[in-house]
Amino acid sequence: MKTTVYFSEFCDYFQKIRPDNFSYQGLRVLFDYLEEIDNSCGEESELDVIGLCCDFAESDWQTIAADYDSLSDCREKVEVLDFLADQGVLIGETDSSIVYRQF
Repeated sequence: MKTTVYFSEFCDYFQKIRPDNFSYQGLRVLFDYLEEIDNSCGEESELDVIGLCCDFAESDWQTIAADYDSLSDCREKVEVLDFLADQGVLIGETDSSIVYRQF
């Protein structure tokens, strides 16, 4: 038996289990991405908050550049975004951060 999870419930699950992993805007980006995947595949995925926190992250571009050796020379946000997009791990942006699949 499956239940449809709406954005507000999605946020509630993260708030209960991993409240510091994503901002509200970051959760919106992640939720929209997961919903798009479900719609394009025609299959419903299960909500696994801990698994999502292991697979995805949200950080500002400077932190991402510092965390990955291959990005250590990046001096601008657009360079980080381009690199993540080229790697196929860019999920989206908020006003102040980037949501991406960890690699």
